Amino acid sequence: MVDWEEYTGHLQSPQTANVAARISGFIEEVPFQEGALVHKGDVLFVIDDRPFKADLDNRRGNVAKDEAQVNLSQTQLNRSEKLLKTNVVDQQDYDTNTAGYQQAVAQLAADKAAEETSRLNLEWTRVTAPIDGRISRMNITVGNLINGGAGQATLLTTIVSVDPVYCYVSVPERAFLKYQAYAAKEEHASVRTAKIPCYIQLENETDYPHKGYIDFIDNSLDTNTGTIQVRGVIPNPMGTLTPGLFARMRVAGSGRYKALLVPEGAIGTDQNERFLLIVGAEDVVEARPVELGTLFGSLRSIVAGLRPGERVVVNGLQMARPGTKVSPQEAPIPEDSIRALNATDSGADTMAAPPPTGAPP
Repeated sequence: MVDWEEYTGHLQSPQTANVAARISGFIEEVPFQEGALVHKGDVLFVIDDRPFKADLDNRRGNVAKDEAQVNLSQTQLNRSEKLLKTNVVDQQDYDTNTAGYQQAVAQLAADKAAEETSRLNLEWTRVTAPIDGRISRMNITVGNLINGGAGQATLLTTIVSVDPVYCYVSVPERAFLKYQAYAAKEEHASVRTAKIPCYIQLENETDYPHKGYIDFIDNSLDTNTGTIQVRGVIPNPMGTLTPGLFARMRVAGSGRYKALLVPEGAIGTDQNERFLLIVGAEDVVEARPVELGTLFGSLRSIVAGLRPGERVVVNGLQMARPGTKVSPQEAPIPEDSIRALNATDSGADTMAAPPPTGAPP
C-alpha cells in the first residue's frame, strides 16, 4: 500500500499574453476561431496595410536619393584631394567637400533607419500570436479603428498557455519538511530538481488520471495558516485541463509497504479504544484492541493488534459476543471495496520513503 496526501487547489496557466497591435489602423481581417488552440506566429488580426506600404516606398526613395548623393560627394571629395596636392584648390574647398561627404553619409544612415522603421510598421500590420495556447474571444471586430503602440493600445484578445498547466495547493508544514527531506535524501538540491510525482483530478473525475510532478515550493511559510504553497506541473497536450478550475492533488506520503486491511465496518469502538472481534481456533470470539492506520476506500489498515491469517468478524457483530462460541462462515470482501483499493494503488510512482511506524512486514 501507499499512504496518499490529498490537497485542494486550482489550475493556472504558466503564461498569459494580452494581444495588442504595435501600430494604429483599421482591422481588415480576423482569421482565427474564438476559443481555439493557436500556435506562436499564427496571424490573428490583419490591419489595412496600404498607408504603410506607401510610407515604405517613400522611405526607399529617400534612401536611393541619399545613395546617389553619397556617390556624388565621394567623387567631389576624391577630386578635391587630388587637386589639393597640386595646389589647384585651397584647403577650405577640400574641407567643404569633406564635410559634404560626411553629411551625405549621415543622411543615408538616418534614412535607412527610417526605412527599417517603416518596414517594421508594415510587418506589424499582421498581428500574430506571441505564445502557444488557447485564445479568448475577439474584443475588436472587422472594420474598427484600433490604437497601437505603448500606452493606450487597444486590447484585441488574450491567450493562455495550456500545455503544461500548473496546479497550486497549500500544504501543511509537516508535508513541506517531508518533501524537503526526500529531496535531500535523493541528493537533489531542491524539491524542484527532485521532481516528486503528483496526480490530480477534476470535480467530475476519479482515480486521479492526470500525472505530473512538483517543481516549486514557495520561499516562505504562511505563519497565519501554517501552510506553504506548492506547485505541480501537469502535462496537458490535448488542452482538456482549463486554467481556473478547482482540482484535487494527490502526493505520495510514504513508500510502498505491506498492510493488513479489514472492512471499515468491522471495527468496533469502546470509548477511545478501537477493537476487532477475532474468531480463534476453537471458534471462540475475542475482542482485541487494535491500532488503526490509513483508510483505503472502504478498507482500513491495521497497524498493530492483528496477525496475518486471523479471522475477523465482518457481519453479525451484534450476535458475536466476546467469549462465546460461534459457527463462522467466510465472507468475501465486497467487490466495490476491491475496486476502490485498486484505484488508490494503481501502480503510481511514489516517493522512496520508509513505511509508517508500526506497519507489518
